[in-house]
Amino acid sequence: MRVTLPHDLTKDEVRRRMRAHADEIAGFFPPGLAKVTTTWPSEDRMTITAEVVGQTIPGGVEVRDNDVVIEMDLPLLLGLMRGPLEAAVKKEGGRLLAP
Repeated sequence: MRVTLPHDLTKDEVRRRMRAHADEIAGFFPPGLAKVTTTWPSEDRMTITAEVVGQTIPGGVEVRDNDVVIEMDLPLLLGLMRGPLEAAVKKEGGRLLAP
């Protein structure tokens, strides 16, 4: 799954918002279904690891000048969640990046 969200913010502001709200990522999944951890291996890259019903889902967020790219490698077993998960990422990510 890959979602690109445009923004009109500075990269510093995007990073600040992403760090401040990283704990909300688990809310993109149905309640109580996911445990999510995040790290920042570089200034513009946040890694995401979600554990959902025994499956580990790797992903990441890339902060770019005019957009943010969010990627998650959904296993085949969780492919049914792709649509609702993309919709949640677009909605909540868009809210986070709104001026």
